[in-house]
Amino acid sequence: MMRIAYLGPEGTVSQEAAEHFFSGNNCEFIPFKWISDVCNATASGMADLSVIPIENTIDGSVNPHLDYWLEQDNLPIQAEWTYPSVQNLIGYGEEGDEEALSRIRHIVSIPVAIAQCQKFLKSRLPDVEFVHVSSTAEGVRIVSEKRDPAYAAIGTRPAARKYGLGLLARNITDHGNNLTRFIAVGKSKPEGLPPTDRLKTTMLVTLPEDFPGALHQLLSAFAWRRINLSKLESRPTKIKLGSYYFYIDIEASLESMLLQFAIQEIEAIGCQVRLLGSYPSYPYQGENGHA
Repeated sequence: MMRIAYLGPEGTVSQEAAEHFFSGNNCEFIPFKWISDVCNATASGMADLSVIPIENTIDGSVNPHLDYWLEQDNLPIQAEWTYPSVQNLIGYGEEGDEEALSRIRHIVSIPVAIAQCQKFLKSRLPDVEFVHVSSTAEGVRIVSEKRDPAYAAIGTRPAARKYGLGLLARNITDHGNNLTRFIAVGKSKPEGLPPTDRLKTTMLVTLPEDFPGALHQLLSAFAWRRINLSKLESRPTKIKLGSYYFYIDIEASLESMLLQFAIQEIEAIGCQVRLLGSYPSYPYQGENGHA
């Protein structure tokens, strides 16, 4: 049985995404309160894989998750997939209950979920106070314990059912294509995944200091070989101000000789390269698809 660590408690989008993606495998899903605990579970051997949400179509990169995972040295990406993040307003009352909405003074959720629902919140609940917690399901749990109609949460329907609360408003995200990109990281390759020709490689590249045109040369190594970069993002090294490395997603397998030559070229100009994984990538295909 494969042990999968995810951001809990039960009822998070991370749980839905993990169970959906690994539905064809014999797995045990283990919730953790913080993303640091999710990563540490696999680093310590408590779990075989950690599931980490790292990017959203509305809010962009989930930088705290990305940065914490990047601090780990031995958790390569083994697979990635996208999954819809359907957020709902959860509290005391029923859908369409305007009186219940008028009583809400506090929204308990995570910053990413709040950012995904700005249009609804600004138009329907413009004066609420936001209380940040570790996950959407944790927010729903806290609201259920308060037993106070002045509190509501943003979260999933399974979380509402689990904690016995009502759906005050369904699917309150700003856009219908609210997808989240998840990665499974760890030393173990997951079994039972369907074949795919969508392969990606992810790496961190640190440019040499005081090298004018280094970023141009880095990008040129991929461009003239016609290797597509699906993501290029700078992140602080946390060493000093103005010091960055580049997080790069490449639409190619590490087995590609063109990619290997590109890596050799950028290393030759003094760049430091850290490979973060070469793995299958699965787009979302609806409720009946694998990912």
